[in-house]
Amino acid sequence: MTTPPLLSAQGLHVAFPGRQGAGPARAVDGVELDIRPGEIVALVGESGCGKSTLARALLGLVKPTAGRITHDGRPLDYSGRALRAYRRRVQLVLQDPSGSLNPRHTVYDAVAEGLRIHGHAGDERAAVADALSRAGLRPPERFFLRYPHELSGGQRQRVVIAGALVLEPKLLVADEPVASLDASVRGEILALLLRLRTELGLAALVVTHDLGLAWNIADRVAVMYLGRIVETGTVEEVLTSPRHPYTQALLSVLPEAPGTPQILTGEPPDPSRIPSGCRFHARCPALASGEAERAGVAEACRTTDPGILTPGTEAQSACHLSRTGAQPAY
Repeated sequence: MTTPPLLSAQGLHVAFPGRQGAGPARAVDGVELDIRPGEIVALVGESGCGKSTLARALLGLVKPTAGRITHDGRPLDYSGRALRAYRRRVQLVLQDPSGSLNPRHTVYDAVAEGLRIHGHAGDERAAVADALSRAGLRPPERFFLRYPHELSGGQRQRVVIAGALVLEPKLLVADEPVASLDASVRGEILALLLRLRTELGLAALVVTHDLGLAWNIADRVAVMYLGRIVETGTVEEVLTSPRHPYTQALLSVLPEAPGTPQILTGEPPDPSRIPSGCRFHARCPALASGEAERAGVAEACRTTDPGILTPGTEAQSACHLSRTGAQPAY
């Protein structure tokens, strides 16, 4: 029997007012996504695709325009007290530890801040020490009185993670958690997140533009383009046998990828002017190469929306060409 999701987005839409008289900007446009207990899901896509807005909505920082979010099977309550309790269980880890930490606060105060906000009634010192230790800063007392500028980048990121762990969450939302770190430190932080999943049963949504990072840490991958998830599946399914041309293009530019990189031309469309048909069709290598025409789906690509992917156990792709079973020749 499938484990019920810990966190779920159901038909989620987030729109913002358009600029200069344009229609609403649909930053998140009908997303269905499940995250199960102890599972790490990588949310992947180019900058501006809507993945950070989706993450903020899942954290309760942005209220959806339509659709709903459920946590442990219950709809998210946006009243003050309920939202505060929810944010204790679902914690954010930002990409820039320098920007996340107040330079005037010691490590102790930075980690203890969440406890104080939530009125922790237990032993504050013990809770801070335990969180720092779990984050790999040992012995924790050695770091209590240090300031952020006295730490390395990796140590600062561990302090940020400790600040999330101290509240004993069930889910971390990590927005580009290693983007600002040196390559030598990135592996240590990713290994830490995997260890926390094993030791604490933590689930995580890792927001990233880096499919290589997804390979190293994720159980499942959701690829996002222009506000919508266009491919999803296990990390092996998506990264070894990608079916959507967008995913294929993202993978082709990785340093270790075989063959010629597929450089996407142009920029993603304005989210206030989402095109008809497949929202990727104007940049799609399959259309440019004639592959979609030969497969008989070019007109559908330009005029028919492939639809919204729904959570399930099988790999899915919102692509007319992939649904024909054709293998791309570009």
